[in-house]
Amino acid sequence: MLVVTIENLKEGMVLAKPLTKGNMVILGEGTVLSETWIERIADMGIEQITIEGTKEQAIPKEQALELLDARFRKILDRPYMREIKQSVKEHIESLYA
Repeated sequence: MLVVTIENLKEGMVLAKPLTKGNMVILGEGTVLSETWIERIADMGIEQITIEGTKEQAIPKEQALELLDARFRKILDRPYMREIKQSVKEHIESLYA
């Protein structure tokens, strides 16, 4: 799921959660957005909605792991830093799964 601002909505995106305003459901989960719906959502003053999908990563996985190695290179002699690096590495790998 992604939270997307109204300016970044595109026709064909699918709602991951119902779109509500107050206690009223405007559009149900799974609704495919059209240009008309995007305009109406903007007119309602709704600033962001949750859509299906995953966020594209800004850099390739290999580059992210190289940057991680570079950041931890000088401090890996500390046991807790190895653990932190391993946790961050697992997180990075999960982002690209």
